[in-house]
Amino acid sequence: MLKLHRMSLGPLQTNCYLVGCDETNEAAIIDPAWDGRVIARVATENGWNITHILLTHAHFDHVGGLGELKEATGAPIYAHPDAVEMLAQADKAAALWGFHLDPPPPPDSLLAEGDVLAVGNLRLHVLHTPGHAPGHVCFYLPVDGALIDGDVLFQQGIGRTDLPGGDYALLMRSIREKILTLPDETRLYPGHGDPTTVGDERAMNPFLGDFEL
Repeated sequence: MLKLHRMSLGPLQTNCYLVGCDETNEAAIIDPAWDGRVIARVATENGWNITHILLTHAHFDHVGGLGELKEATGAPIYAHPDAVEMLAQADKAAALWGFHLDPPPPPDSLLAEGDVLAVGNLRLHVLHTPGHAPGHVCFYLPVDGALIDGDVLFQQGIGRTDLPGGDYALLMRSIREKILTLPDETRLYPGHGDPTTVGDERAMNPFLGDFEL
């Protein structure tokens, strides 16, 4: 069974998720936003063995704790190949916003649309959802009815596209083809703010009013 723990971390209150299998106590950390040692300590104190570090994308506020978490756990880092260049520049991007960030480590493995990652008995399906950032992916657990969707779709909002690599048309295509095709009851866990559902966003998100499915 899925156990999901959210931590809102760092200067932009970015959501970091621990996605765990309570049958095996194996877990993945998705988007180690900040304070990697704190993330590792929380996992250890609750009996989780971190087997994967997964990135939805490489904006600095989603990878601020990556180096510390990698050092503390030794778990492999997974990212889409189109996110690698942005990940390598994350410390410089943070500096432009007035924040210090040590250069993050590179990924150990690369993700692609259709990959299925095993975390204990959980199965995380990789959906390639660019538009907010190059190489953005979401992690879908169909058996558990959950989607960790990074900065693609929020409660009553969408990801911004005015940052380098952003593309509004591509973002809306990702939402239309990869997220709004999921069951209405699917729980969405975004990179900022509170969870929502596909059905609620389809019905009430003001940015999606022109979609026809």
